[in-house]
Amino acid sequence: MVTTLAWRAEEPSFHELCYEWLERTPWLALSAAAHLLAFFVLSAIPWEAFEREVPVVVHATLSPAPVELEEPPEPTPPEPVVSSDASDEPELVSSEAEDPLSESLADETSSEFLDFSPSFDTSSFDPRLSEIGLGPGTAGKLGGRIGGRARLSKGSGAAPALERALAWLAAHQSPDGSWDGDGFSARCGTLGASTCDGAGGATHDVGLTALALLCFLGDGQTNASGEQRAVVARALDWLCAAQDPDTGLVGERTGRDYLYDHALATLALCEAYGLTRSPRWKRPAQRAVNLVFQARNPYGAWRYDLPPVGECDTSVTGWMVFALAAARDAGLEGDFRSAFEGALAYLDEVSDPATGRVGYSAFGELSSRTPANEHFPREASEAMTAVGLLCRLFLGRTPEQDPLLAKHAALVAAKPPRWDPEGYGSDLYSWYYGTYALFQMGRPWWPAWEKALGAAVVDSQRRDGDALGSWDPICAWGYTGGRVYSTALMTLVLQVHYRYGRVLGAR
Repeated sequence: MVTTLAWRAEEPSFHELCYEWLERTPWLALSAAAHLLAFFVLSAIPWEAFEREVPVVVHATLSPAPVELEEPPEPTPPEPVVSSDASDEPELVSSEAEDPLSESLADETSSEFLDFSPSFDTSSFDPRLSEIGLGPGTAGKLGGRIGGRARLSKGSGAAPALERALAWLAAHQSPDGSWDGDGFSARCGTLGASTCDGAGGATHDVGLTALALLCFLGDGQTNASGEQRAVVARALDWLCAAQDPDTGLVGERTGRDYLYDHALATLALCEAYGLTRSPRWKRPAQRAVNLVFQARNPYGAWRYDLPPVGECDTSVTGWMVFALAAARDAGLEGDFRSAFEGALAYLDEVSDPATGRVGYSAFGELSSRTPANEHFPREASEAMTAVGLLCRLFLGRTPEQDPLLAKHAALVAAKPPRWDPEGYGSDLYSWYYGTYALFQMGRPWWPAWEKALGAAVVDSQRRDGDALGSWDPICAWGYTGGRVYSTALMTLVLQVHYRYGRVLGAR
């Protein structure tokens, strides 16, 4: 009995074995199913496809007879494709003249400087459009073709004039990175044995530095790349150092119109960040943008006051709009939709639907002129109309949607650029906005305006002494901006073909 019990303790019973086997049955079934599935999978693989083919090696000795080779036939050029809109395209003329920089400046003639046309077809422009939610229109990205100077026609006057202008600006930058409106002549002597005249005021160095910096950014130069990257880096550092870290204001509250300077500085900082995506410029740019929003009148536009007091004017508003457009395109933060809607509402208030004139600060009012510029009468310029036209275009309006655009363009085009030191034609501020606006509008307004630019801008560029590459400040605001101001504006004008994509496409 004891022996039997001891065995039963060591040997499981039949019932216990059956129970243990039944407990293991699901796992055995799963294992069997897995093995069966693997078998079917392996059976379905076409193993014969993986068998390596044994290459057949043929040993032969070839002794070809000499054969006379024939020249391949010339390829037949494809038939030119003629667009149905060919009659509306601007005629592009590419001069075969040698680059004027390689010749003596004394040999340059006016005819060499009349061709502003690029050597590539402007119909290939990528507009780089971006919706802003204000209707069917689109807004052109700032910097749509930045850095395209090399693509300008070699024989035109624009390319060498640009090279001279950028060289003058670089040579007259202060060591601290700024451009000094009244003290830039301290840097004279690099380009020639003379001293430049044309000093401006002492209160707008922030705005002048921003304008000059925009010329280099438009040429594709950044703080990290390009021949003039050191110039760009110094200018950006100076603007950032001039910014109040608490308010975001670039510069000081000097004079009544310091917000002009801030708007230009904001535009330059936003373009620099947009081109480089460097966090080094992002925070200063965002701070400057935040202040632009704070300076806007609720549901309206901008003028001189911070905080705003309800007054607006078209001139300040134009620069603010372009600063915000650059900020939007760079991916910075802000209520851009509301700001753009307010700007368009203000422009509607000051625009005369009968004549197309955009007022300075009231309905149909002429452009502003100060007593220091009595020889530049207000009726000599349609600067505000040009500002309004360009703003409408970049805020999404089209000629089909907004009939005012064609009226604006007709008024601006009626007063083309004309270099006239003794008369009333040299309004460089109006030329800047007019050039960019009519380039966007295209035909029928742009061709005649472009032709006038050749004589008015390129032919008037200084080519002597240390003033080589600059423009005399004989314009409505030359007394306060000086030679740096006039040179920066005209450099930007020469960049019109590639600085922005065409909002409306090639016309």
